[in-house]
Amino acid sequence: MYKVPRQITRDTIALKRLAKDPQAHKYAHGHALILSGGPGRGGAARMAARGALRVGAGLVTLGVPHDALAENAAQVTAIMLREIGDGGALARALQDARLNALCLGPGLGQARARALVPVALAARRACLLDADALTAYMNNPAELFESLHENCVLTPHEGEFARLFADLAPRLAADRLAATRAAAKRAGCVVLLKGPETVIATPDGQAAIHDATGARAAPWLATAGSGDVLAGFITGLMVRGFAPPEAAETGAFLHAECARAFGPGLIAEDLPEVLPKVFRTLAL
Repeated sequence: MYKVPRQITRDTIALKRLAKDPQAHKYAHGHALILSGGPGRGGAARMAARGALRVGAGLVTLGVPHDALAENAAQVTAIMLREIGDGGALARALQDARLNALCLGPGLGQARARALVPVALAARRACLLDADALTAYMNNPAELFESLHENCVLTPHEGEFARLFADLAPRLAADRLAATRAAAKRAGCVVLLKGPETVIATPDGQAAIHDATGARAAPWLATAGSGDVLAGFITGLMVRGFAPPEAAETGAFLHAECARAFGPGLIAEDLPEVLPKVFRTLAL
């Protein structure tokens, strides 16, 4: 029998771990690598990168193909850029052991995902897969599952969940928790199923739910790009040393808190910018 899932609240997240040691330098807080797509497709990865930086990653680098360098250089400042055109370039970049967490999917493009995801997973670093990094494997999910490891987090919405777990998707309407637990067991890593009731499950059946309904509703999160920022939050927490389940739970909590703090009119770009206010309310 599985344990009753935990409810994610302010009292269950690791508040003390969100604070920073005043004596630590930037590399003590990790270096995230966010892989981006080609020209005109970089916005999602930039939002993820901004989220990772705001949540406390010491450094964040965007890995972009050559023809997207100029576009991204015009858009970022504190976020660094590195040309990563193919799997070989990614492998060379990952020779730097200080790159300790990766995010692939937002705006990546499916062809680019198929080239980069295997290299990222082979490096065995903390790795978040979202969006195109999931959809790229919809015709052969087993290929992805064979490469995943315990330091991975998958963050599908219901459509992406159905592409990877077609047989489990019909169960979502009746029992989201059971379906997500089954997906995590099959994938061998943490699965976070996005929605007003976000369900997070581990391969051994542990689960937690973040309820953003009723009095805790955050309806303004239903906007383009909000999931990309969530991916960045979780990646930034993993880069700081949070275990994948803890990073997923804390990221989901902070994501909804940002939406509630901002309120009506929220767009995805607002989420990282309101995070400092949320941190202050948490007395960090």
